[in-house]
This record gives sequence, C-alpha cells and structure tokens, in this order.
Amino acid sequence: MIWIVSVLLFWAAAIGVNIKIANSVWAKTRAGKLFVPTLFGVTILVVWEGLVRGIEVPAVILPPPSAIAVRLSESLPILWTDFVQTFVKGALTGYILGCGAAFLIAIAIDRSPFLQRGLLPVGNFVAALPIIGTAPILVMWFGFDWHSKAAVVVAMVFFPMLVNTVQGLKETDAMQRDLMQSYAASYWQSLFKLRLPVAMPFVFNGLKIATTLALIGAIVAEFFGSPTRGMGFRISAEVGRLGLDMVWAEITIAAISGSLFYGFVAFVEKKVTFWHPSQRRR
Repeated sequence: MIWIVSVLLFWAAAIGVNIKIANSVWAKTRAGKLFVPTLFGVTILVVWEGLVRGIEVPAVILPPPSAIAVRLSESLPILWTDFVQTFVKGALTGYILGCGAAFLIAIAIDRSPFLQRGLLPVGNFVAALPIIGTAPILVMWFGFDWHSKAAVVVAMVFFPMLVNTVQGLKETDAMQRDLMQSYAASYWQSLFKLRLPVAMPFVFNGLKIATTLALIGAIVAEFFGSPTRGMGFRISAEVGRLGLDMVWAEITIAAISGSLFYGFVAFVEKKVTFWHPSQRRR
C-alpha cells in the first residue's frame, strides 16, 4: 500500500509542478520546454515502478523499470550485437536503398506521363499489401541473414517515399513554371532550381515516415527467420523463455534508436528547408 500511496503523491506533485511551469515565463524558454516532457516521462516510470511493486504484478507479465535497467546494463554486448544486425545492417541499408530508389523513380515518373498513370496506381496497391504476408516470402528469396531484412525494409519505405516525392514535384504553380520557360530554362534547370527546392518539404515528410517503417520492417522480418542475433530474433526467443525484462530492454533500445534516427532526419530537414514557413515559425 505504501508504494501506491507514494506514487500517487509523486504523480500529483509532478502535475502541480508542470502546471506551474506551463503558466510561468519558464514555459517559453528552452529549459522549460525540455523540463516539462522530461518530468512527464520520469513520472510515468515512477508510477509504473510503484504500481508494479505495490500491486505485486509478476515479472513475467510486467517487470518494473528498475529490473529492465539492470538487464540493460548487464546485457550491453548482446544488445549492441542485436542493434548492429537489425538497425545498421537491416534497417539503415534498406532505408538508404529504398528511399534512394524511390527518389530517382519519382523523377522518372515526373518526366513520363505514362509512368505516372501506370506505376502510381500499382504502387498504391503494393503499398497496401500486409507486411506480415510479404515478409516470409522475401526471407525465403534473400536468405535468413540481414539481406532479406533490408529487402523487407525497401518494400516498406519505397512507396511512401515515392508518393511524397511525386506529389512534391507537382507543387509549383503555373506562374512559376511560365517564369522558368520565359528564361528558356531546360527541364533539368527547372528541376534543380525550382521544383526540387519546392518539393523538399514533401521529400522530408516521406523520409521521416520511412524512419519508423524501416525499423518496424527489420524487426518484423526477423520473426520469420534470422541468425541467432537481432532485435526481432531476441524478442521472439525471450518471450518463449518468459524473459520479459530482456524483451523490454530490446524494445527500449529500438525506441531510442528510432527516435534518434527520426530526430536526425528532422534536424537535416530544418537545415535544408529553413526558408519554408513551417520552419520559420519554430
């Protein structure tokens, strides 16, 4: 009972502090903007710890954050091997190949009305295929190592990136295109000096969507066949052995990796599209 009462008091105090900061001059400072979500996250962990210990939830159902932290610190070599296998080899390689190919094909579609009418509907159809059905097929085609996971990631990120880039290349209006024609600009001059800069917010929107899809695709693909390493393999194996603390440790590493990857792409977007109104308002 003392655990439950303590976490409820901490939760009430944390909400009071957050409300006080949100209504003060600190809310507009960088420190205030970082402190509020940090305290919110700490509150969730404290309430989680207190409720699990207070209600005596079995560790095989929901381990406390302290047990997950201990498992994290004791399993760093295994977690690093899984991170390299899943994120670096599978997700990152597939992300670069899929997004790069989608960008080049979007330019080809932009030049060819035939491809625009024929390929985009097929692309939307393929994008709707469930990954749970296509992943085992790609694993059988490309083998059980990271190559098949990269192939699954390519299939997942290709069409969101393609659709966003094609849409971005259409965003220039008739007056802007007429102005480039009046300067006798070629297709490539118009593309690089007008249409690609205008399309950049759409391109980065596709890149940001693909960051989360890439990691999900790599982990899901490992459920259908993998060497004895990788986040998906470890999660599947530890669930069978009721090692839920290790499962949560892998989930924590995957969440941190995905968030940092998304943040890196968002940072590059801010530098490249600094002129766009959505960036100037921040």
